[in-house]
Amino acid sequence: SGPLKAMNFSVQEGGGPRILHQFILEPPAVSFRMSGEKAGIIDIEPKTGILYINGSLDWETKKSHKLQVESLDESGNVVKGPYPVTIYVEDINDNPPEFSQRKYFGVVRQNSRPGKPFMYVHATDGDDPTTPHAQLSYSILHHFPNPYEEMLFKIDNVTGAISPSRTGSYYLDPQKQDTFTLVVSVRDMAGKTINAFTSSVDVIILVLESLWKAPPIIYIKENSTEVHPVNISKVQSNEPGVTYELFEKEKLPRLPFSINEDGIIYVTEPLDREAKDTYTFFVVSKDNKGELVDKPLQIHIIVEDINDNPPVCQQNPTVIEVQENEMGGSNIGTVFATDMDKKGTLNSRLQFQIQSQEPQFSSKNLFYIQQDTGDLQLRGSSLSKRDSAKYFLKVLVTDSKFETICDVEVHVIDINDQIPIFEKSDYASVTVAENIPIGTVILEIQATDGDEPGTGSSLILYQVKEGDPNNTLIIETDAETNRGYIKINKALDFETMPVYNLVINATNPEPLVSSVQYNSSSLTTFKVFVTNVDEPPVFLNPVYKTEVSEDIPVNTLLMTVEAYDPEGDSVRYSLEGDVRQWLRIDSATGKVYTASPLDREKEQIYSVDVVVSEQTQKSKAFLILHLRDVNDNPPQIATDYPTFFCYPVSGGERTLIQAIDADEQFFYSKFTFTLADEMNARNNWEISKFNATHAYLSPKHANFEEKTYEVPIILNDNGNPSLENKVHHKVSICKCSSENSCF
Repeated sequence: SGPLKAMNFSVQEGGGPRILHQFILEPPAVSFRMSGEKAGIIDIEPKTGILYINGSLDWETKKSHKLQVESLDESGNVVKGPYPVTIYVEDINDNPPEFSQRKYFGVVRQNSRPGKPFMYVHATDGDDPTTPHAQLSYSILHHFPNPYEEMLFKIDNVTGAISPSRTGSYYLDPQKQDTFTLVVSVRDMAGKTINAFTSSVDVIILVLESLWKAPPIIYIKENSTEVHPVNISKVQSNEPGVTYELFEKEKLPRLPFSINEDGIIYVTEPLDREAKDTYTFFVVSKDNKGELVDKPLQIHIIVEDINDNPPVCQQNPTVIEVQENEMGGSNIGTVFATDMDKKGTLNSRLQFQIQSQEPQFSSKNLFYIQQDTGDLQLRGSSLSKRDSAKYFLKVLVTDSKFETICDVEVHVIDINDQIPIFEKSDYASVTVAENIPIGTVILEIQATDGDEPGTGSSLILYQVKEGDPNNTLIIETDAETNRGYIKINKALDFETMPVYNLVINATNPEPLVSSVQYNSSSLTTFKVFVTNVDEPPVFLNPVYKTEVSEDIPVNTLLMTVEAYDPEGDSVRYSLEGDVRQWLRIDSATGKVYTASPLDREKEQIYSVDVVVSEQTQKSKAFLILHLRDVNDNPPQIATDYPTFFCYPVSGGERTLIQAIDADEQFFYSKFTFTLADEMNARNNWEISKFNATHAYLSPKHANFEEKTYEVPIILNDNGNPSLENKVHHKVSICKCSSENSCF
C-alpha cells in the first residue's frame, strides 16, 4: 500500500485473480478512478484503493497493460492524477514447440562430407524468446533402420542442421539402403529440464549415388592433331561451390593435364605412347577454406598406340655364319628387327622379305626368309666356300605403314674336318721344386690344325686328360699361334705327389663333322718330377687363445699347441717373449703350464710367441692369455683431491673421501670405512659411509690447530680379513681463500 503515484508491476501470466496494490486516500480525495487497458479483468476498488486482477493474464495475448489512476473529491473533481500504472505480464513456459512442417524430406549423396548439412528442420515456440522457455534443442530420437552402433546421421542441437556422421559418410550406399526415417525431437528450456515441452517430427531421407566418382580408364590416342587442350573427362563433387585441383602420383617434369572450375579434365598437349604409355594422377575438391571436401579420385590414362614408328634393325648388318656342309632347309639364323609401337598389335607386326642377294649365281635365291619370324633358311643344296666366302642380302622389313631395309651378311665357314696334331707325341719330362711359384710356365707345347685359321674349327684347346686329379696344372692357349703353355695352378707338394704322369689332349671348340673323330695324334704325354724342399714346421692354428682366472695355481695346464713338420721330422716347442716368466712349455708335447702366479692387475691380456723348430727351420704362432679378475687387492684412499678443512674449524664440516682398489669395479660393492683406535682418532674425527666407495670424514670438535693431521682409517673389501688395509690419511687444517682453498 501507499499514496497515489506512478507505478509499474510485473505479473506472471495465468495464476487467476490476485490483489496487486492498495492506494491510500489522501483528503480531500474520497475515491479512486482507473482507465486504460483493463482487458475486462483489471480494476480498482474506488473506496479502498485496492488494485486487483479478476482473472488470468496471457503474455501471448498482451505483454503489458497501460492504465491511469486518479483520486476524486466528493464532487467528482480530480484531486491527484492521473498517474500512469503499467502492468507487465511475465511469460511462463506454457507453449510446446511446433515444427514448421508436419514431415520433412531430404536428399543426401553417398560419401558426402561428414558434418556437412544437407537439410534443416525448424521449430518455433510461442513463449518469450528472451527466456529459456523458447530456447529449443534438437536431437534424433529414433533412426530407422539403424544397422550400425553409431547413427549414420547427426543433428546440430541448436540449428537443426542434419548431416552425415563419420560412419554415415563411409557406409551410406543407395545400393544397400536408399531410404531412412529419422524421428527428430525438439525440446524447449534448451532441453535442460525434465519438465520441458517436447515435440517430434518424421524426417524422410533419400540416399542418392555419389556424384564424386572416378571416371573409367580414359583412353587417348597418341600424337593427336586436335587443337589442345582437349576435354577428356569430367568429375563433380557432391557439394556445390568447390574448387578442383590435380596432383601427381609420380613426379614428372610437367603433367600434361589440367582441370577447370567445373571439374572438366583436359589433356593439354599431344601425348607420345613410346615416351610414356600410362599416366596416373589424382583429382581433389576443396572448399573456400582450402580444406578437402571429398576423398581424392585416382584418374588413370592409357595412351593408345598409332602406327608412328618404322621397323628398326637390331643389328646392321646382321652377320650369320654357315658351315659349308649345312644341309638345304637348315635354319641358319634370324634377322631381328623391332618396332616401338605397342606390342601385340598390328602396328608392331613385322614381315620380312629378301629383296636382293649378292653374288647372284642364278635367278633363284640361295636363301629363304620366313616372312613373320625373320628365320633365314638355305634353299636347295649346301653352300660351298669355293663359290663365295660371303653373301650379302637386303631384307625388306615392313609394318602396316613403314618399311626398313636390313643388311645381312652370310659368312660361309670351313667345316671342322681336320683334327689337331701334336708336333711331339711325348714331351719327356721336367723337374721342378715343390715351392715353385703358382703361375710359373713349366713347358710349352704345340699342335697344328688344317682347318681355316681364326675359326672355331682351327682353334686348339689343350687339357690334361689324365694324371692330374687335383687340377694342379693348367694349360693356356695363345689364340694366334695355337701354342700351349703349361702352368702351375696350385701349390705342389712333394710329400703328397712327387710325380705327375700326364696325358694331354688337343681339341677344337667347334664340333668335328660326324665322319671325323679325334685319335692318338691329338694326344701327347709328359712327366713332371717334383723335388723335395725342406719346409718349416706348420702349426695347426696360427693363434691359440684361452681365458683363465688370475688365481689359478702354478703348474696348471693352460692348453696344448700342435704343429708338424711336412717332411716328418720331429719338432720341439719353446716360448719367446714371456717377459713376466709366467709360463712354461713342454718342448716335446706342446703342453703349456703356468710357471709362476698370474696377476691381472699387471697384464690383463698376456701374449707370447710359441716357437716350433726342427733341425734347420722354425715357425711361430701366437699364444694369447686372457686373465679373469679375482678380488685380491685391498682398498686404498684415492688421492685425486687433497682433504682439508678451513681454519678455524667451526664444527659441522665434512668432506668426501673415496676408496679404490686395482680390481675390476664388479668387486667394489662392499667397501667399509672405520677409524683405527690410535692417535686419538676416534675422539677427534668421525667417519660415516656415503655409498659403496665413498665415506664422509668430519671433525668432531672445533679445537684443531692450523696444521696437517694423519687420520688412521681401516679400509676393508667385502668383509674379507685378507683384504683389509690401514692407511694414514693426511688432512690439512688451513686458512682458506675466498675460493675455499688453502693459502
